[in-house]
Amino acid sequence: MHEPIESDLLRTFLVVAETSNFSAAAQRIGRTQSAVSSQIKRLEDTIGETLFERVARGVLLTRPGIQLVPYARRIIDLLSEAAATIRSKPLDGPVRIGIPEEYSQTVLPAALAAFAVRHPAVEVTVSCDYTVRNLAALERDELDLAVVFDWSDETKGEVICIDPTVWVTSMVHRLHDIDPLPIATYRNSTWSRDYALRSLEQIGRNYRIAFIADTGSGLKNAVIAGLAVTTLCRSNIPPGCRELTAEDGFPPVDSSKVVLRRSTYRSSEAVRELADMVREAFQPMPALPMT
Repeated sequence: MHEPIESDLLRTFLVVAETSNFSAAAQRIGRTQSAVSSQIKRLEDTIGETLFERVARGVLLTRPGIQLVPYARRIIDLLSEAAATIRSKPLDGPVRIGIPEEYSQTVLPAALAAFAVRHPAVEVTVSCDYTVRNLAALERDELDLAVVFDWSDETKGEVICIDPTVWVTSMVHRLHDIDPLPIATYRNSTWSRDYALRSLEQIGRNYRIAFIADTGSGLKNAVIAGLAVTTLCRSNIPPGCRELTAEDGFPPVDSSKVVLRRSTYRSSEAVRELADMVREAFQPMPALPMT
């Protein structure tokens, strides 16, 4: 039975693999060339394979050496992550975040769940609401973070992705061929009036409002059931539906910027950590293929 592989030997192995030279590796890690050679010999004896082949200007990885590289990197990265986690000060305290309904079942749940597992002492409160309401709550110091849509030219906050709003139809029902076009829209929404309805007027499409809803889920249900076409974020198109493209006569409604806004009243390490995880959740934004 072979002895366990020491992590220090793997660290040295990776440096030699990157530099292709024992002398250069020794300078980088602050040891003598003979010490580096000795460590590589110990690693080869432990594994039972030759890892480097000597050439005129240094060394090259052998086939077993090439196979070892990704495993060595994973092991060293995992050890570094474990050390950083153990050494870090536990986070606690409340964090209040507002999110749009569009991402409450897609992008953000995984990020929020991972944050809860990593920082169980932090009390996270999520407000799922419209952009206007979440922005108002941010101004009233009722939220620490808010993920919102922004259509203005002067964006306040950090743009974390672009998620265009598009017209969406059912793959089963060809409602987009009907005149007037039956559409589903938000109730009492200035956005629907200024963007969605105006986009139809600009392309000269007759329409009638066939379905009114207070939530994005309601709009999706209308499309899936074949009651109407509607506007949705491209990343939020449900199964069984597709985007209506320029080939169908429907250009995108807007190029919505998804923005992370922070409270000006207070901040904390927990708030900053959650902001980082939310940002990562949108990179890259999951997207459906164009059809």
